[in-house]
Amino acid sequence: METKPQILLLTHGGWGMSLVQGVRMILGSVDFVKEIALLPEMTLPEYMNLVKTEVENLPEGSMIMTDVFGGTTTNVAAKLGKDYGVKVYSGLNAPMLLAACSDISFSGSLNLEDILEAGQTAVKDVVEEILNAMKKEN
Repeated sequence: METKPQILLLTHGGWGMSLVQGVRMILGSVDFVKEIALLPEMTLPEYMNLVKTEVENLPEGSMIMTDVFGGTTTNVAAKLGKDYGVKVYSGLNAPMLLAACSDISFSGSLNLEDILEAGQTAVKDVVEEILNAMKKEN
């Protein structure tokens, strides 16, 4: 039996699951996404142990997505990603998560380059984009 990749979200306060709810509205079930929220009452060793337990059980080809580069969630992910050979991307946003979930849902694997590009190109100055599009039409 082939196991599909998993996505582990590490976010401050657990806001990643709100993104997951939005992705569910678009794709339906995404039972391959799990979050471990960093809560204010947690110590670093407690959080590290929670995440390590989950990372040890990730199927091959899985990935970790974190919220803030340089933050505790990313630092924990970086250490464990290196130790266990798991890809870690920081800067979690909805298009990045949607790309990853779409990959798993439709192909059963992750296209890491496309996921990174989706996350990086997601930030737009909307008014500027619309004005530029209007100029091109004229």
